[in-house]
Amino acid sequence: MQDGGRILAVANQKGGVGKTTTAVNLGAALASVGRRVLVVDLDPQGNATTNLGVLKNDVEKSSYWLLIGNTDLQSVISDTAIENLYVVPSSEELVGAEAELLDEDLVLKEKRRFMMRDALRGGAGHPFSGGFDYVLIDCPPSLNLLTVNAFAASDAIVVPLQCEFLALEGLKQLLQTINLIKKSVHPTLEVQGVVLTMFDRSVKLSGEVADDAREQLGYLVYDTLIPRNVKIAEAPSHGMPVLQYDPACSGSRSYIKLAAEFLQREQDPVL
Repeated sequence: MQDGGRILAVANQKGGVGKTTTAVNLGAALASVGRRVLVVDLDPQGNATTNLGVLKNDVEKSSYWLLIGNTDLQSVISDTAIENLYVVPSSEELVGAEAELLDEDLVLKEKRRFMMRDALRGGAGHPFSGGFDYVLIDCPPSLNLLTVNAFAASDAIVVPLQCEFLALEGLKQLLQTINLIKKSVHPTLEVQGVVLTMFDRSVKLSGEVADDAREQLGYLVYDTLIPRNVKIAEAPSHGMPVLQYDPACSGSRSYIKLAAEFLQREQDPVL
C-alpha cells in the first residue's frame, strides 16, 4: 500500500452491473479487516449513499460541493454504521454539475477535468492524505465529465462486469476510453482488476462469459466470483451493505474473499 493511501474508481459505462454494490461491499469488507475506507458517491442517483444508511434529505454538503471546489474534504464526510467505513454522500445537485463545470470560466479549461483530483490530492502528483487507506469512487453509469474527474483522481480502476450476453463488448469500449484517458489526462492510470458479478452457476451463459473474460483479459480478472444472491439484492433497501445485513450469506462471503484478493493485488498484507 502506498504512503497516503490509494484512490480507486469503481466504474462501468453500463448500468445494472453491480457497480455500486461492489463499491459499497468491497469497502465494507476492507473496513472489516481494519482498513480505513472512504466511499465517494459521485453518481447523481445516490445509491451508494442510501446503501450506506445515509438519508439523502439529511445531506447538507455532498460530493457536488467537493467537485465544484466550494468546500474541503473533511466537511463532506459522513460516518456510517460500520467501523472504519465513511462516505462522501451524493446529492441531486450532481445532475447539473457537468453543465456547470462546462460553463465555468476557469483560468485553464483543462482544470474542469481535475476538480476531484485537486479536492482529494491537492494537485497533480500528490498522494491522497485524508487519513484513509483506500478511497473508492462510485462513478455514474456513463462516461461523462463526472467519470473523467473520478479517473483523473484515481490511481486505478476496478471494473465490475456482469456475466451476461454482450458484457465483454461493453467492456472493450470502456477499456478503449480508459486508454484515451491515459493518453490525454492521466498517463499512469491502470485497471486494477475486473470483478465478475451476478454469476449464476445454474446458467450456462454465466460460465461462458467468465471463461471468455479470463481468456481475453487474463490476470486482470479476479478469481473471486460475485454470485447472484437474494441477500445482496435485499440489503440496499435496508440501508446497509450485505456484510452487515447477512454476514453469513454467500454474497458476504464472496465480498470478503474479493477484499482479500484485492489486498493481495495491492501488496497490502491481509490481517
